[in-house]
Amino acid sequence: MKVGVISDIHGNHYALDAVLKSAKKEGIEKILVLGDIVGYYYHPEIVLNMLSEWDCEIIKGNHEVLLQDLKENKIDSEVLKEKYGRGHELALKNIDSETQQWLFSLPVQKSVVIDNVSFQLNHGSPSSIDEYIYPDTPLAQLNKCNSVEHDFVLIGHSHYSFSFRCKNSTLINCGSVGQSRQKGGLAYWVVINTFNKSFKIKATPYDTSYLLEEIKLFESKEGYSSKILIR
Repeated sequence: MKVGVISDIHGNHYALDAVLKSAKKEGIEKILVLGDIVGYYYHPEIVLNMLSEWDCEIIKGNHEVLLQDLKENKIDSEVLKEKYGRGHELALKNIDSETQQWLFSLPVQKSVVIDNVSFQLNHGSPSSIDEYIYPDTPLAQLNKCNSVEHDFVLIGHSHYSFSFRCKNSTLINCGSVGQSRQKGGLAYWVVINTFNKSFKIKATPYDTSYLLEEIKLFESKEGYSSKILIR
């Protein structure tokens, strides 16, 4: 079976649409979603609707935690908006209460077995939802992601895609679909073939112009969330 691995969509349904179209061409049968469906951009409700048409395993990311904190008044809304824009505010407005509760109830980590190939799903790292793992992360830290129980340890969060062979498992950061920090206009994700345990990191192009217009519409000032799309 071909499995797709995606993370950090951040309400960017334009990027996700391009990835899912590519996934259909690839013959993807199942998608593993590593969190951060919400945050930064503006239509996570469309993202969720698109994902509902696929066979998915989903965990939460730090931005789902932030969304719950915002709903429960555990975080200042203005501080959140200043750092990340209006994405969380609009998510609470546009996602119904039942779906919000489902998002909040998602696990932070999950083990999945497909065709006798085992996957550990994480957002940041196996030890923390908010740990950033980069291509140039020190080897000692990378090796801490090793798992004797899984063939693949899957992570996102840093928005940089790469792979690293640990002692007993393969660590893969699938990068970000919705806000890559590698190159604007590309949605990064991964295809894994369970037949031979091969994998490839994909960078799928999409048109950022519509999202850039939305940023102008929703934000009082253009900042990081727009610059990252065009660099």
